[in-house]
Amino acid sequence: MEDRPIGLLAGGGRLPIIEAEGIRAMGRKVACVGFTGQYDPALPELCDYFETAGIVRINRWLKLMKRWDVEQAVMVGYVRKTRMYQPLRIVQNLPDSRAIRLWYRVLRNDKRSQLMLRVLADELHDNGVDLIDTTAFIKRHIAELGVMTRTQPTAEQQADIDFAAPILARMNDLDIGQALAIKERDVIAVEAIEGTDRMIKRAGILCKAGGWTLIKGTKPTKDLRFDVPTVGVSTINNMKSSKAACLVITAGNVIMIDKEDVLAAADAAGICIVGIEPVEGTELPMETLAKYAESMDEPIEALQGSLVKPVGEEADAEAEEGERFESGGSAPAQG
Repeated sequence: MEDRPIGLLAGGGRLPIIEAEGIRAMGRKVACVGFTGQYDPALPELCDYFETAGIVRINRWLKLMKRWDVEQAVMVGYVRKTRMYQPLRIVQNLPDSRAIRLWYRVLRNDKRSQLMLRVLADELHDNGVDLIDTTAFIKRHIAELGVMTRTQPTAEQQADIDFAAPILARMNDLDIGQALAIKERDVIAVEAIEGTDRMIKRAGILCKAGGWTLIKGTKPTKDLRFDVPTVGVSTINNMKSSKAACLVITAGNVIMIDKEDVLAAADAAGICIVGIEPVEGTELPMETLAKYAESMDEPIEALQGSLVKPVGEEADAEAEEGERFESGGSAPAQG
């Protein structure tokens, strides 16, 4: 097993390059399938074997992995999910017979990322290729617990962190997104299909005064074989442009691409980065729940069983008037 190359299914961005470097640093060969039109041009030279394939040409993936004697692989890099909804998506990304079968058997009624990736992982496993922990070869790029920058969070930002952590946990349970923007215990924006960078820009438009907090991460039971949350220098640059002040990420399961550069960029921008413990939305520790209750100025008993709903007479009145969303207490966008 140790002599076999590690497979790399590579989308866009810098993460596949970091993975290839990490695999080679541990003395293993890299056998890479680069997704057509997605991978970084610098990637092939870091690989012992390299071929391209369409993002829905699963038969070709498997054929190449078999040729290279690959039994374990990592799958990283972005593939813009928004392209699924473009008018010419079928022509641009013609699926093979295996992809069509998976689509009609499982995915046509539920296109959430986690389900799609689990189905794909099962299909690869059934054909002799096991997807493994994405972080296995890049541990030095993983978020740590605590404050990682020179800039410390203010008391106001800490209150926003306490407020946002349970909401993020529930979002993860529902597979909605991996990030949200918070200011003064109010939800400014929630990540969905557009991705974190576009959500950051949207939050900057909605909160022109700035000073808001971005929280991103996942739950402790997250399957680290795929879709692991990432932040990078571009995240910090976008936050700076959008006047964000604090980045909060879950420790142990968020990848900081080029971690040293991320921290240096944050220090230069005066943005603090804080690593927090990941929690399950359905099993929040009492300490976390108590902090959330304090940030909402409500007794903890009022929040049990209803973690992210507005509570109290004022919230009830606002809900009746249709001015706030039940799921997060944030005002709906106008126009």
